[in-house]
Amino acid sequence: MAPTKQATKKQAAKATKRVAKTRTAPRARKTSPPTKRPATGSARDAIAVLKQDHRDVEHLFKRFEKTGVSAHRTKAQLVASMIEALSRHAEIEELVFYPAVRQEIPRLESKVAEALEEHHLTKIVLKELESLDPKSKRFDAKVSVMIEVVRLHVKEEERNLFPKVRDRIGRRELLDLGEALRGAKRHVPTRPHPGTPDEPPANAIVGGAVAVLDRARTAGKRAVEKARDELPAL
Repeated sequence: MAPTKQATKKQAAKATKRVAKTRTAPRARKTSPPTKRPATGSARDAIAVLKQDHRDVEHLFKRFEKTGVSAHRTKAQLVASMIEALSRHAEIEELVFYPAVRQEIPRLESKVAEALEEHHLTKIVLKELESLDPKSKRFDAKVSVMIEVVRLHVKEEERNLFPKVRDRIGRRELLDLGEALRGAKRHVPTRPHPGTPDEPPANAIVGGAVAVLDRARTAGKRAVEKARDELPAL
């Protein structure tokens, strides 16, 4: 039996609605707000935290390398930022990340030992840069050597150490480590101390006391610099 004209109209209307929904679906997805990654996503795990530190320091390195030869004050400020960033980064790795790697993946012991030695060499150069006049002919050379050492360290970690850690340590544990790293960064030393312990439990005990002194020294130094900048020109 042939369909009535009214039934045909109803079917056409339904088909039109289905086509309209199909055509507008992509547009609706475009205009909908982007889905935010949850706070416990991989962007906040331990490896992501450490990689972000690497990116931040690399940004300082590139700025230094582009700075003019005679821009001594700018270079001094960049190196001061490098010293604080690298000191914090090394401390949180030594306090939180490396002990976890040693415990969970014993076969990476030699990799951790090498990383600690690279930290030690970097701290020695950073310590020398703290008291070196940026106008010194050795200043740029020391910074260049330090940058090279850090870049090699970062390359080794990101290509070899981090993938092994991600394969062997669970996502939940890496998220917990990420939270611990971020928390530790607020309380660790902000200056290089190559002569202090770099393994627990001694680094936790000594580092806490040293961090207090570092923050006091930094606050005093910034106060002096601010007062000097506010002095009227003679």
